Amino acid sequence: MNPPQNAIVLCVDEKTQIQALDRTQPELPLRAGNPKRLTATYKRNGTVSLIAALSVHTGEITANTMKSNNAANFLSFLKRLDRCYRNKKLHIIVDNLSIHKEKEVKAWLSHKRKFKIHYTPTYSSWLNQIEIWFNILTKDVVKGGIWTSSKQLAEQIIEYVNTYNKTRAKPFQWTYTGKPLKI
Repeated sequence: MNPPQNAIVLCVDEKTQIQALDRTQPELPLRAGNPKRLTATYKRNGTVSLIAALSVHTGEITANTMKSNNAANFLSFLKRLDRCYRNKKLHIIVDNLSIHKEKEVKAWLSHKRKFKIHYTPTYSSWLNQIEIWFNILTKDVVKGGIWTSSKQLAEQIIEYVNTYNKTRAKPFQWTYTGKPLKI
């Protein structure tokens, strides 16, 4: 809640198994009296997994697409964050997924004093702000999308990230003003 001065807080998570779906029939366009319509049948053209970090201070996204979600890909992404944020202390918020705690990840982190990992409580990954952005991505890109290959889907996701960072990135503002739950 109160990171040290000059520290960067990054919310990191994975969105796995995003399906590249192609409809079996063409889209029926919007007409007077009729909404745009898609067939319920589709062809599956593979999946894409996404790992992303949301900078809490700027709202900017750093992202990589990948074929599968594993510790090696997570470690590779941490190394990318290390290069992107040189000479900055990084506070990384992640959920309790086992790949975030793998031996090779812990070994690499043990030599990186600039990294501080914070785990969300079990079953509370929704607290991680990157989940808000994944919802935006799903509404803007994934829902109703049509792709002929997983490569095309991956390219569109990265294009969306770049456009989002240029045109829409800003910190999320919490707006809840009610009383906290008593447990």
